[in-house]
Amino acid sequence: MLQIFSQIKVLVVDDSPFMRKIISDLLETDPALKVVGTARNGEDALKKISELSPDVVTLDVEMPVIDGLVTLEKIMQQKPLPVIMLSSLTQKGAEITIKALQKGAVDFVPKPSGTISLNLAKVKDDLIGKVKIAATVKVQRTPVPGPGKSPPTLFHSTVQTVPRKLILIGTSTGGPKALNEILPKLPKNIPAAVVIVQHMPAGFTRSLAERLDQISEIRVKEAEDRERVVSGTAYIAPGDYHLLVERISPQHSDPVLRLSKDPPVNGHRPSVDVMMQSAARANGWELIGVILTGMGHDGREGIRAIKEKQAKIIAENETTAVVFGMPKAVIEAKLVDRVLPLHAVAPEIIHLVNST
Repeated sequence: MLQIFSQIKVLVVDDSPFMRKIISDLLETDPALKVVGTARNGEDALKKISELSPDVVTLDVEMPVIDGLVTLEKIMQQKPLPVIMLSSLTQKGAEITIKALQKGAVDFVPKPSGTISLNLAKVKDDLIGKVKIAATVKVQRTPVPGPGKSPPTLFHSTVQTVPRKLILIGTSTGGPKALNEILPKLPKNIPAAVVIVQHMPAGFTRSLAERLDQISEIRVKEAEDRERVVSGTAYIAPGDYHLLVERISPQHSDPVLRLSKDPPVNGHRPSVDVMMQSAARANGWELIGVILTGMGHDGREGIRAIKEKQAKIIAENETTAVVFGMPKAVIEAKLVDRVLPLHAVAPEIIHLVNST
């Protein structure tokens, strides 16, 4: 007897007929996926979405007429559904991709060799895996923010100082949008530093940091090796490097960052576990651990390590997490102090920093 199952319907959007054919063929090597149509530009994509009701859209970042970012915005306004961006490895491609992730795209796959990638088969497994994950995501319209309260001023001084607390954040799928919600709400004179691992390949984390820096009061940057950590700054692990927190010396508790090319952990480099476990070993500061949206369980053992150092732990709840894997892992391990929707995470961080 044949097994009957519901296939995931995919719409492929790319201005190149060659790329539409290649992407479609790669996706349909998996029996769980069915390409129900293709579109040559954003206008065509919106029409096909209405006609075909796909479960997932793959969307080229750089297209003429209506580019990928504008197309994404229109999709999210008219009929929100999971979108996977296909990005070139150029600086422009990275910048547009980060904006797309912050505007609601579920994830992205870099084209290995530019807009026309003859070797796209190199990322076949990544593309298929992300489309399958995207099909499980419930996409919602991003609400228009109302007037919010200004974040509390923690100190009158804005001089960069050695932080007395470290905020350690781990996230993966859906993370850029989550960070976009949290970091702009932190006041610039917060007496803490933020260390972030966002699962992302090389070439994109700098654009993520620059984009977040533009909209945040605190400084946001891509972490550098042997960089001293100061308050009022968020440091994002560079793609393809583990990020570790160490002490400058056994006699000094000043934190310093180290980058490592050690093997991936939990399939990731950077790994949330590696970053958090290093902070636990350094043992020099009060710690706040935050686990946001993401697939898998990276961060669970890191949270366990900092919890043993009396860290306070926040996990994003299921209602707002794009993918509930990473928060669920730490919640089920009973390592969490607060489970919160995304909009409540920044206020809770500020409360914990303010508390003695």
